[in-house]
Amino acid sequence: MATAYEKLMNGLDEVEGYLSGKTKGHKITVPGEVDIKAVRKRLGLTQIQFSETFSLSLDNVKNWESHRRQPEAPARAFLTVIEHDPAAVIYALHPEAAKAANYKSRRDSYARAKKALAATAGV
Repeated sequence: MATAYEKLMNGLDEVEGYLSGKTKGHKITVPGEVDIKAVRKRLGLTQIQFSETFSLSLDNVKNWESHRRQPEAPARAFLTVIEHDPAAVIYALHPEAAKAANYKSRRDSYARAKKALAATAGV
């Protein structure tokens, strides 16, 4: 098993290889659009609840839903994670909810997310 030092040095070797052009990095494609309103409604949240739960600006949520503005790539990536596994995001942002909802796996994320939201409200 590699020591922490060896892991760090391997990581630095990978960075050096990437910067020198010897190895290629990973390219991630972020969706061009995320239907925020559909995700929010699927969770049964108001705009205020959605913005507070996921630490988003209420103004941004309103503007994104009304198509006045489009989320930047990092926000679209975050919204995509929320869309695919909202419970994981809730549990990451609200650890007390994970404990109260007895989080163990990623199955039925929307049902777990609703349970976590209820647990967060009660904590």
